[in-house]
Amino acid sequence: MKKTLILFLIMTGAAQAANLINGAGATFPFPLYSKWFSEYQKIDANVQINYQSIGSGGGIRQFMEKTVDFGASDSPMSDEQLAKASVPIDHIPTVLGAVVLTYNVPGVEKGLKLSGDVIADIFLGKIAKWDDARIAKLNPGTKLTGDVLVVHRSDGSGTSGIFTDYLSKVSADWKSKVGTGTAVNWPVGLGGKGNEGVSGLVKQTPGSLGYVELIYAKNNNMAYATLKNKAGKFAEASTGSVTAAAAGALKNMPADFRVSITDAEGKDAYPISGFTYLLVWTRMPKEKGADIVKFLKWAVQDGQKFAEPLSYAPLPKALVTKVSAKINGIALE
Repeated sequence: MKKTLILFLIMTGAAQAANLINGAGATFPFPLYSKWFSEYQKIDANVQINYQSIGSGGGIRQFMEKTVDFGASDSPMSDEQLAKASVPIDHIPTVLGAVVLTYNVPGVEKGLKLSGDVIADIFLGKIAKWDDARIAKLNPGTKLTGDVLVVHRSDGSGTSGIFTDYLSKVSADWKSKVGTGTAVNWPVGLGGKGNEGVSGLVKQTPGSLGYVELIYAKNNNMAYATLKNKAGKFAEASTGSVTAAAAGALKNMPADFRVSITDAEGKDAYPISGFTYLLVWTRMPKEKGADIVKFLKWAVQDGQKFAEPLSYAPLPKALVTKVSAKINGIALE
C-alpha cells in the first residue's frame, strides 16, 4: 500500500512538473502531429503537447478565444480574421500534403481518372451518374455504373478550404455559386466530420466520391483518383508531385507564408496540394512560449524526417531557413 502511494505521488508530481501545451485544429496533419508530439516528448520529457483534431475552423476559433495555446489550419487565416486578433498571429508552415478524391465504385479498384471541370460538376450536382459521357471519356475501357454519391466535410475544414480553392480555380461556375472557404454551402451530398468521417462514409457507401488527405486514404486502403493537372498531364498524389506543386510558390513566397499552391504550373504537379500551418502568437508568455518556440524549431528541422513515411512532403530546405527565422522572431515576455 505504501509503495503504491509513493508511486502515485511520484507519477502525480511528474505530471504536474510537465508543461502542458494545448492545441487544436486541422485533421489533415493529425497523423504526423501525433507522431511529432510523441517523438518530442522523448527529447523533452518536461513538455506534454495535447492536440485536439477538430478541424481547422474549430482550431482557429479556439485559438482566437485563447482556450488553446496554438491552433492548426490547412487554410491560411483571412485578413479579416487576422484583424480581429488581439495579438498579431504567425503562420508557421509545417509540411505539405495532398487532398485526394477517394472513391468506392464496385469493380473499379484503382485507375480512375478525373479532371477539374468534371470534379466541380460532380460536386455541383450536374454529373450524377458514374457512366456520364464526360467521366467515360477520361476512363476508356473502364466499366462505371450507378449513381454518384458525393461526400464532403460537415465541419469547418482546412481540407475543404484547399479543395474549394482548387474548384474555384478550375470552374467559374463553382466560383460564382459556391466559392472558397473552410465551410461552404454544399449543393449536394452527405457530410462527414473530419477526414476520418469522410473516409468512413466513402468506405461504407458504394458509389461514393469524397475528398480526404492522402494518408487517410492510404491508412484505410481506399482507392483515389489520378487527376489532370494544369499542364494537361495526369498526376498521382505523392510527396514528389506535391513538392512539384510547391516549386512555383517558393519563387514568390510572401513573408507571412500565406499562399495557395492548388492548380499549380508544372507537368509533374499534383493539382490539389497545400501547406498546413500551426498558428501561434507573435508574442507569448515566456513560461509556455519558450517551450512552444523550441518545439516549432524542432518540427521544421529535425521533425521533417517523419513527414515522408506518413505521405506528407517535407518543407523545402530553402523554406526551412525562412520559417526558422520567423520562429526566432517570436517575442517571449
